Amino acid sequence: MGRRRRAQGIPTRWSRPAALTRGGIPDARQNRFTTRGKHEPRLRGAAERAILSTLTPSPPNATAMPTEAAAQRAAIDAHADVQEPPRRLGPTLLKLGPGMIIAGSIVGSGELIATTKVGAEAGFALLWLIIVGCVIKVFAQVELGRYTVTWAETPLQALNSVPGPRARVNWLIWYWAAMTLLIVTQQGGILGGVGQALAIGVPLTAAGAEYNQAYEALTRARVEVALAGDAGGANLAALQSRAEALATSAAAVAEPMDAYIWAVTVAILTALLLYVGRYGLIQAVSTVLVIGFTAVTVITVIMLQRTPFAMTGAEIGSGLSFKLPPYRAGVDPLATALAAFGIIGLGASELIMYPYWCLEKGYARQTGPRDGSAAWNARARGWMRVMYTDAWLSMIVYTFATVAFYLLGAAVLWQIGLNPEGSTMIRTLSEMYVPVFGAWAQPFFLFGAIAVLYSTFFVAAAGNARMVADGLGLFGLHEGTEASRTRWTRMASVLWPLVALCVLLFVRAPVAMVLASGVAQAVMLPMLGIAVLYFRYRRSDPGLAPGKLWDAMLWLSCIGFFVVGGWAAYNAFAR
Repeated sequence: MGRRRRAQGIPTRWSRPAALTRGGIPDARQNRFTTRGKHEPRLRGAAERAILSTLTPSPPNATAMPTEAAAQRAAIDAHADVQEPPRRLGPTLLKLGPGMIIAGSIVGSGELIATTKVGAEAGFALLWLIIVGCVIKVFAQVELGRYTVTWAETPLQALNSVPGPRARVNWLIWYWAAMTLLIVTQQGGILGGVGQALAIGVPLTAAGAEYNQAYEALTRARVEVALAGDAGGANLAALQSRAEALATSAAAVAEPMDAYIWAVTVAILTALLLYVGRYGLIQAVSTVLVIGFTAVTVITVIMLQRTPFAMTGAEIGSGLSFKLPPYRAGVDPLATALAAFGIIGLGASELIMYPYWCLEKGYARQTGPRDGSAAWNARARGWMRVMYTDAWLSMIVYTFATVAFYLLGAAVLWQIGLNPEGSTMIRTLSEMYVPVFGAWAQPFFLFGAIAVLYSTFFVAAAGNARMVADGLGLFGLHEGTEASRTRWTRMASVLWPLVALCVLLFVRAPVAMVLASGVAQAVMLPMLGIAVLYFRYRRSDPGLAPGKLWDAMLWLSCIGFFVVGGWAAYNAFAR
């Protein structure tokens, strides 16, 4: 029956349009759009809908569309969004955006919290590791983006195609699901930081105001002790005695609920904004907040040179000497640094998230469905050039931010002996700005901290909601269509900040929550290294392959992933 229907030109369930046979686009060995195996990519978007419409048998009493008309409709729909890439700098800059969204999602947790904590514990010694952690990840980031532009697949669909053990989904997706649970914990820690900043600036209760006064006096006393440390004598002893007395009285003050009330308010507001938010709003908010506070932080580092905390060339040189800091009683700066490595610059989550924003920006859609033509190849190279620019410019932004926060932590907090943690995390971090801004340091820092931390919370919630919606489809919990992914993305956008809030209220340890996610993301880095090497050498289009220098840097990036991820796994599970 099937042969008779095909002979008559009637579509059957298993028939394929001519465009997908050896006579049209190259076969599976060359293009992988034909005779698709379980790991093969599929056409997406308008092209897929048009082709599937020719494969699906017409319902009874319906008039079948002639084959030629269906083919014409497929060609029109598939190329409706195709655009030529910009070739000049000005138009190219107007097409950027995904990288700044990613920068907005990392400056709060990786830079403001984790990086400054590393500086506070290690001094200048690990500056080299911070820089390496920012730079080497961009090669894996671009490789994942290249795959997305080429095949128009979501990142999780791409990762699910990597060979290995499977139980409905493959091993990478299972670990991603486990890591996502800890990322929610990280988001709870960031939400706690926002709540702390708001509670310091605007206490809601009398207990909150009393708590602020007690710990502000204690922090100031500790700073005075550190500054007077070199002089010694009776004055130092008096300051130490006063600091001890203030510590005793501050410990007697119960932690108020102000920060958590603010966290509840922020979480609900964020859920509402994300429910109605679109790509343009997310990009605009993250770009303004990140660039503004990062610029001020860089200026603060420069102005620090006119204070007693000025950095010397020898200190900077020691940080670039590839040496490790010594272990100190109760503090392991290397362990903190390697935990932070998972989230400074791009964490594993942001590496996976970046191609989602590239898809939403339209890089793959404007390239058009892969048809093996010279025109498609030229468009793909052009849009990848735009993506390269986007990735590298954002890398420059977040590297400057990361180094600036690290230097502030090393130059101020490390010398004073303060370590940001617990309910005094934000208050301790604000001391980095006191040498430059004096009495204005705390209100200035609170405004910037709220901006950066909230930017991170907002953008990360939006990106992770997209990944969660996609992952649920891979697990078979929804249909997997574009409409169902959009519906689940909205639901996940609402639930994500509320779940993060619940975790915060239960754990109440913001710094530990952020670093726990850093460890989980560090462990996933070598897994992503395996995936990007598989994409580069087994799934890349020969016409879009990078040069040997790029390949060498990609291998170096993956080796770094294996070193850091292996150490993080050993430190987390073997000790």
